[in-house]
Amino acid sequence: METSRVVNDVDEGYPGAGLGMPPHGRGSLARLGPRVVAVIIDWLICSVIAAGFLGYRFGADGHSWAPLAVFFVENVLLVGTLGSTIGHRVVGLHISKTSGAPAGPGPAVLRSVLLCLFIPAIIWDKDGRGMHDRIAGTVIRRVR
Repeated sequence: METSRVVNDVDEGYPGAGLGMPPHGRGSLARLGPRVVAVIIDWLICSVIAAGFLGYRFGADGHSWAPLAVFFVENVLLVGTLGSTIGHRVVGLHISKTSGAPAGPGPAVLRSVLLCLFIPAIIWDKDGRGMHDRIAGTVIRRVR
């Protein structure tokens, strides 16, 4: 059984406590469910864009890289400038540096490369952050 540790009136037994984030509500660490929904929304949008502009055909072998390429570009551009992809916006999430500052282009590129490799995204730390976020120095926060 895991127990919480209280230091300076802060319960360190919840995800995000080590990063100084609140346990729940606005500004807290995004949970797995909304993050997965955001990725599914983004992937569907990127697949439609790939089909429309890059000749990708659902279920066909040709151009199978196209949705991933669009997904990469979407993440770099939107996370690097706005702090969230379309899927993140829909479910109320925002990506920033752990300090709370905007992610910016450098961390967005690093995070996107690692996210597209998939393996880093399924390896989490004690706070529930994927390895891609940990290496890029970013965190996904709830905005509502």
